[in-house]
Amino acid sequence: MVEGLDLSELERAYAGRGSDAYHPATLLSLLIYGYATGMFSSRKIERATYDSLAFRYIACNRHPDHDTLATFRKRFGKEFSDAFVQVLQVARENQISKFGTVSLDGSKIHANASRHSALSSGHIEKIEAQLKAEVQELLALAEAADQSSVPDGVSLPDEIKRREDRLAAIAAAKAKIEARAKERFEREKAEYDAKMAARAAKEAKTGKKPGGREPKAPAPTPRTEDQVNLTDEESRIMKVAGGGFEQCYNAQAVVDTESMLVMVAQVTNAANDKEQVAPMVEKVQSLPEGLNQPGTLLIDSGYFSEKNVATCEAAQITPLIAPGREGHYPDWRERFTEPEPLAADASPVEKMKHTLKTKAGRATYALRKQTVEPVFGIIKSVMGFRQFLMRGQCADRMDAGVPRVEFETHGRIASAVAGNGGIRAPTTKIRRFQAVSAWLQRFRRLKSDRLLGFCLALASRRSVA
Repeated sequence: MVEGLDLSELERAYAGRGSDAYHPATLLSLLIYGYATGMFSSRKIERATYDSLAFRYIACNRHPDHDTLATFRKRFGKEFSDAFVQVLQVARENQISKFGTVSLDGSKIHANASRHSALSSGHIEKIEAQLKAEVQELLALAEAADQSSVPDGVSLPDEIKRREDRLAAIAAAKAKIEARAKERFEREKAEYDAKMAARAAKEAKTGKKPGGREPKAPAPTPRTEDQVNLTDEESRIMKVAGGGFEQCYNAQAVVDTESMLVMVAQVTNAANDKEQVAPMVEKVQSLPEGLNQPGTLLIDSGYFSEKNVATCEAAQITPLIAPGREGHYPDWRERFTEPEPLAADASPVEKMKHTLKTKAGRATYALRKQTVEPVFGIIKSVMGFRQFLMRGQCADRMDAGVPRVEFETHGRIASAVAGNGGIRAPTTKIRRFQAVSAWLQRFRRLKSDRLLGFCLALASRRSVA
């Protein structure tokens, strides 16, 4: 599949100076095959070019250094996304899918950081006070003429420097928490002003005070539970499936329901899925012609809001967002009945809810759980990609790019390119690889048969003796 992609942007990035570089197709093929077999570390991929027949074949019996692989993966994140779009274009040209109905979902993926490395605003104050007191105590001991109270082996300058370094790191973390609190205050202040203006307009129109509790004004200061991770400051503590909280990123994906191809993906540190509809719709519409205008978008109840429905309507996409969780055992008559006719002045949300109650709407929405959810299941359980290797949100976006391209090529397009349905005949390289794989399987089978025969013969001799 990589041989059929346009890698001219990658090739032009090489200046042609210095020693001979590995061809981008070779490095990209190694990364894709490594991710396909659950091997994400560049060091393990380098070692596999010595130990694995498949990796040696892909690398043409050469052995790229792990630093070369890691730099290539980090440097060409945008080009990986371009290759991913080319895979979608190949799928559309070969009529694998029309990309008319798509589904959106998210999954929490662990960051390359521990939740125990996170400091909260309240805890920072306690540690800061403790370290400052210890520094003053150590300084007093250092100035004292009699240092008999100092334990043997203790270097006072080293201990003071260690605590001063920790105080500096704590001060930097504190500044980051305050900066985040300021950004949050500006965002919440705008929402608060909009709500208060809406309440004032309603009161002026009706002459009565609006019901319900009045919105609470946001505070500009950091909250006690605000945290920053010292290892990966852009990651966040998020609730994960099965209970508990971990240091994670929120990975979002839009998947085509007909072919299970991932159209766009994004990594964010916002735990709330409701904020992700607008950016994901924008990314879908930035795709090339023929891929950028799906007709229907299927989303679960975690994304439901009137704003998200309006966003899809403005993009000329029909939203089917579950307004809430349904019971597991509904009455059997509900599957065979149609809802009452919709009022002429119904809002977009009411129209969507009415569509979800129809037979056609229920059948369309049922495609969501059998398309986007299996994609995350395959990436996590089959490929074993459960944690990012690089740190930082931008780095994790590039880190997630290779599994996306790999999933397209390994899961769907590879069978088509290999001649499935007569789309394209296998290349010479693919035929050679298939022949080598078949020979290796026969060799292993013959070897195991001989070993089994030897064990049976040995067992029979011992029984006779």
